[in-house]
Amino acid sequence: MWHYISAIIMGMVEGLTEFLPISSTGHLILTGELINFKGEQAKTFEIFIQLGSILAVVVVYWKRFFNLFGLMKENKEEKSLNLFHIILAMLPAIVLGLILHDAIKTYLFSPYTVLIGLVAGGFLMIFAEKKRSTITATSLDTLSYKQAFSIGVFQCLALWPGFSRSGSTISGGLLVGTDRKTAAEFSFIVAVPMMVAASGLDLLKSYSSLSAQDVPIFAIGFVTAFLVALLAIKFFLRFVSKVKLTPFAIYRFVIAALYSFILF
Repeated sequence: MWHYISAIIMGMVEGLTEFLPISSTGHLILTGELINFKGEQAKTFEIFIQLGSILAVVVVYWKRFFNLFGLMKENKEEKSLNLFHIILAMLPAIVLGLILHDAIKTYLFSPYTVLIGLVAGGFLMIFAEKKRSTITATSLDTLSYKQAFSIGVFQCLALWPGFSRSGSTISGGLLVGTDRKTAAEFSFIVAVPMMVAASGLDLLKSYSSLSAQDVPIFAIGFVTAFLVALLAIKFFLRFVSKVKLTPFAIYRFVIAALYSFILF
C-alpha cells in the first residue's frame, strides 16, 4: 500500500514542479529520499512520470502542435513558430545528453548534487532578471531562430539535476530578449520532444529491470502527474507574466537549506 501512496506523492510533486523554475527532478530525488522511495526502479519511475506532465502540455497546446506541422495554419506566409525553432532548441541538449547520459545518471542523481543545482540555478535566475536584454520577442511567433538556439544552449544546464529545465530556458530567454511568458511557453513546447526522447532512452535502457508488478505504480504516478500538471501550467503562465523569477530563486535557496539540514 505504501508504494501506491508514494506513487501518488511523487506524481503530485512532478505535476506541480515540472513547469515551475524550481527543478522537478531535484524535488523528486529529494522527496524520494525523504519517503524512502529509492533505487533503480525509483530512478526510472521518476523519469517515466514526467511523460504525464508532458501529456498535459500536449493537451493545453494541441493547436500549437498542429500548427508546427502546418495542419491548422490559415496564413501560410505569416511568420510563426515552426519545427526549425524546436530542432534548434533541442540540438545542444540532445548532443550533450547522449554523450553524458550514463555519467549523469550514475554520478548526478543524488540529493547532494541536487542541492548544488538548486542553489546554482537560483543564482542564474537572479542574474537573468538583473541582466535581461531588451525585449524583441513578445510571443512565440516573434521568436527568432537565433533566440531559439540560444535558449537551447541554456537548456543544457538542466542536464544537472536540480538546475531546472524551465528555470534554465526561461533565464536564457530573458538574457536573449524574450519576455517571461514567451520564454515559459517556449520552454513548455520544447519540453515535449525533449522529455519524450529522454524518457524513451531511459526506459529502453531500464526495461530489463522492470516487471509487471511495476505497472500499477507507474500508472498511478503517470495519471497523478498529468492531472496536477494541467492545473499547474495554467496557474504558472498567469503568475510568471506578472512576477519576476527572483521569488522562485529565493524558494530554491530556502528548500536547499531545509533539505541540507534534514540530510546532514
